[in-house]
Amino acid sequence: MHLAQFNIGRMAYELDDPRMAGFNRGIDMLNSIAERSDGFVWKYETAFGGVVPEEVDGDPRILVNLTVWDSVDSLRFYVWNTLHKHFVTRRADWFTPMDEAHLVMWWVPEGHRPDLAEALAKLEHLRQNGETADAFGWNAVSKA
Repeated sequence: MHLAQFNIGRMAYELDDPRMAGFNRGIDMLNSIAERSDGFVWKYETAFGGVVPEEVDGDPRILVNLTVWDSVDSLRFYVWNTLHKHFVTRRADWFTPMDEAHLVMWWVPEGHRPDLAEALAKLEHLRQNGETADAFGWNAVSKA
């Protein structure tokens, strides 16, 4: 099995706003680091590449990120031991706080590439039911 992860963020400003410049300057580098990371399997992309604006929860300022990794440890290393950590610590500069869960993970069979509808359903499952074997967050994998 592989680990799918989906997270969303509500931009504080339009993507082309100068206040988003730091985010925009680094996103291609972050995606490149992810793609070269041990354990990276796949990521959801559109014509926008790694910055994927999608209307989620009726909000046009949502950016989505959907990836598949070979393990929790591979994803954890990328998130907390690469340049990505710097972006997590600066999240408040570019994104507004969200009242509901904005990250979900779930297991998928090797070779499966989840689509946006599946990811959104998993996020909604987590929001409605809390962490389960079908949809979970960092808390669940930290206890494992």
